[in-house]
Amino acid sequence: MAEPIRGPLKITAPCKLNLFLYITGKRPDGYHNLQTLFTFLDYGDDIEAQLTDQAGQIELHGPFDFPPERNSMFKACSLLFELAHCRGKEVKHGICFKVEKRIPEGGGLGGGSSDGATALLLANCMTGLNFTNDELCTLAVKIGADVPVFTRGHSAFASGVGEKLQPVDLPQRYYLVAAPHHCQVNTARAFADPALKRDSPQRSLDELLRLPPHNDFTDSVVKNYPEIGQLLELLVKYAPAHLSGSGACCFASFDSRQAAEKAFNAIKSQHHGPLFLARSLNRSPVHDALLTL
Repeated sequence: MAEPIRGPLKITAPCKLNLFLYITGKRPDGYHNLQTLFTFLDYGDDIEAQLTDQAGQIELHGPFDFPPERNSMFKACSLLFELAHCRGKEVKHGICFKVEKRIPEGGGLGGGSSDGATALLLANCMTGLNFTNDELCTLAVKIGADVPVFTRGHSAFASGVGEKLQPVDLPQRYYLVAAPHHCQVNTARAFADPALKRDSPQRSLDELLRLPPHNDFTDSVVKNYPEIGQLLELLVKYAPAHLSGSGACCFASFDSRQAAEKAFNAIKSQHHGPLFLARSLNRSPVHDALLTL
């Protein structure tokens, strides 16, 4: 085992966009197969991590109104410490996280998944356990469908339930991201909607890139949340606009920061919910930061 890094370390857990999303069928286990294209954004939750002397203890401080056992960060570290025990590695420290949330909850931007993956990566590195990324990804899929892409740390074409990842280098773009005021979409309920399209054909990445971007959740989500449809109608006046994940966040895509800022300034007087500008990233800043330790 490597030497522990006590910290504190502060890092930004990035959010993601689904540039397209197709649901290709429902599995016998109740989950859904999908095909989607992930990109990261240079915007996210700020996480500070520090080791403690309480071996195996996990502390969380942040705006969480539910038991810690349901938190993706707690789950990630619990699984990591269990793996260490199974491999005969001694866990000599605990870890404490302080989280400043900026990613809108229930927005389809993967905030909880990114926080979970970031906690997994930080705890692995700081405690000196140093499991490989492949080993961490076997844990990530147990935490949530979007956690593996954040754990891998590269923009990717995903299939299966989101765990089969093909790294993709995407051209840099600028995104205006918005959500209706006080609107959250529950992912489980969105998947359970009888109106959801679940029979998109499986296609290659090359085939999908030749199609106009599409999200199979859009029609059913807009039906249940008319305010999301209204937001898409506003954004599309300035650039192509789409739903990310199961919503509620929508994004408009721009070639330049100047064009994105112009649209942002025009929209901010008309929109009262979450709204931010961000640049796309092919590589997660979490992985870049860990390389410097």
